[in-house]
Amino acid sequence: MSSTFLPSPAAADSASAVLRTIPRVLAIAGSDPSGGAGIQADLKSIAAHGGYGMAVVTALTAQNTQGVRAVHVPPASFLAEQLEAISDDIVVDGVKIGMLGDADVIGVVRTWLTKVRPGVVVLDPVMVATSGDRLLQESADTALRELLPLADLLTPNLPELAMLLEEPLAKDWEAALEQGKRLAAVTGATVLVKGGHLDGGECPDALVSVSAGLEAKVVVVPGERVPTRNSHGTGCSLSSALATTQARLGNWEEALREVKPWLRGALEESDILEVGRGAGPVHHFHHFQAKPATEPKGQARVHPGSNFMEELRESADHHLASIYRLEFIRGLVEGSLPEQQFAYYLSQDAIYLNGYSRVLSRASAMAPTEEEQLFWARSAQQCLEVESELHRTWLSTRPVRSELGPVTKSYVDHLLASSLAGSYGVLVAAALPCFWLYAEVGATLHLEFEANGAPAGHAYADWLRTYADEEFAAATRQAIAFTERAALAGSEAERQAMAVAFGQSSRYEVEFFDAPRLHA
Repeated sequence: MSSTFLPSPAAADSASAVLRTIPRVLAIAGSDPSGGAGIQADLKSIAAHGGYGMAVVTALTAQNTQGVRAVHVPPASFLAEQLEAISDDIVVDGVKIGMLGDADVIGVVRTWLTKVRPGVVVLDPVMVATSGDRLLQESADTALRELLPLADLLTPNLPELAMLLEEPLAKDWEAALEQGKRLAAVTGATVLVKGGHLDGGECPDALVSVSAGLEAKVVVVPGERVPTRNSHGTGCSLSSALATTQARLGNWEEALREVKPWLRGALEESDILEVGRGAGPVHHFHHFQAKPATEPKGQARVHPGSNFMEELRESADHHLASIYRLEFIRGLVEGSLPEQQFAYYLSQDAIYLNGYSRVLSRASAMAPTEEEQLFWARSAQQCLEVESELHRTWLSTRPVRSELGPVTKSYVDHLLASSLAGSYGVLVAAALPCFWLYAEVGATLHLEFEANGAPAGHAYADWLRTYADEEFAAATRQAIAFTERAALAGSEAERQAMAVAFGQSSRYEVEFFDAPRLHA
């Protein structure tokens, strides 16, 4: 929320509920009868990220995947009644605002926000549909700009960003970031600059914020463009997902790093929905779909015996593929990795292990059996004694930067948040990729390294040979078995939460290996 407004008692109640396991999120937006955008997409996104969704309708549209045919805006007075009915009875942890239609509607929403002041407000300034149809009356542009300072996060696409600033459309990423900085400075809100409308194979997003008298803070989360025509409702889906994850996590960067891969998967899996002949919707619940068990070619997999664990492991296949493509990994195997990057990786790994040991200690405290308690306690101790000692040995011979890196912080924060969620299953699922993916990457790299032979003077030969540690492989098998045990004992909702936690940690494994290239 902008600091222009002081919190009311209602806002204080809402703020106290921000970090909730199941956040209560209200979408204020128009309706899309085809189900791909608007309120319908918002509710799907909120549910997909573990929130309880509520909806207040600002406008009715006649549209499908090919375009908008008509828009009807009900009386603003009825919108006010909808909003008051919700906030009179229910604490709202987060709000996502989408299509508003006209100046009267915007005025009602502004009055309600000023009165209720929810803890998290995400404003997606919907002005033009994906099809190019205008969804906001031109006479309401000024009223919309006056609403912007009441938001915590603004999520315009690049055409909307240019329209809000009354500037030409940004032609490249740097120009888009500069426009984001200007909008953040004018509104006091954080701005999500989205690269989806730019050309090329890259599709980055950036959180841009500006504090008085300080340089703009820009956090870029890279990504690759998904080649699909099914982009209907991506802006709605992204903004409502961010409102939900922010209400649950309390950190915009961590929220974006959770939501962005989810949206990528929703785009990648969109074709299987077969909805419409135009720009189809994304698949909001792709991460809950059971996939047939397949054995990837040329590589042995460990399947502990249940469908859930097989699906969990297969869900990490694309993360493993991404790891093997990273410049850091190829340079490590070939011996060409710049020493500065390797030193950065080791320093961050040492910091990570300290936090990871605390998470494993928490798993030990929550474990239901003595066998599991002892295993997680031993693993926590080994993080500090064995592997940290190895890292200190290497680090002692190299000049390194010891500050906490952004990826390391996000990964550890995610693990600590999982440890505080109150679920043993979710906690061990979040901790598992550091065993499972790391062990598999290590074994693969070691085999490749030994098969090709170490060239004379290979700088990382000793390090790569440590990957063949059978004791760690045995510990990994044990961690898999205990995670499977927790999954079998849990409910379906518990297993879904475990899958989400595992997926987030798997993504952080990729980013951790790639961080030296970006930050060293």
